Amino acid sequence: MASTPKTPIGFEEIEHTADWSLRVWAPDLPTFFEQAAKGMYQLMGAESLSAPIEEIELTVTGEDPETLLVAFLSELLYLLEKGKVAHRFYMIFGEKSLSVQLKCLPLKSISKEIKAVTFHNLAIQSLNGLLEATITFDV
Repeated sequence: MASTPKTPIGFEEIEHTADWSLRVWAPDLPTFFEQAAKGMYQLMGAESLSAPIEEIELTVTGEDPETLLVAFLSELLYLLEKGKVAHRFYMIFGEKSLSVQLKCLPLKSISKEIKAVTFHNLAIQSLNGLLEATITFDV
């Protein structure tokens, strides 16, 4: 892992030889997942229109936070294929599930495509009171 972040939440692109990687940090899981989504959208250059807003609910399951994260981001990629960009996230974590209410806007454009979210070296760790991980995307 890189050095301790200067802000309590955020993300940054990490150099990777073949794929794209994103380092994400936040004080709690809901904020962490939201930062991961925003970072993924930024990597893709995803732009949305300002209206109309559509509300969508989704639930993903997994044995651990890493599996939930991959499933969540994969669902957001699927929504992008359907022309929807999530911009507000209301999350409820269960023992092995995540329920999310999304407010989505219509997709205007993306500049780069992500094929999949991977488990490559994915480990959400607690470091100095923040959750942190590097997420790798297949492009």
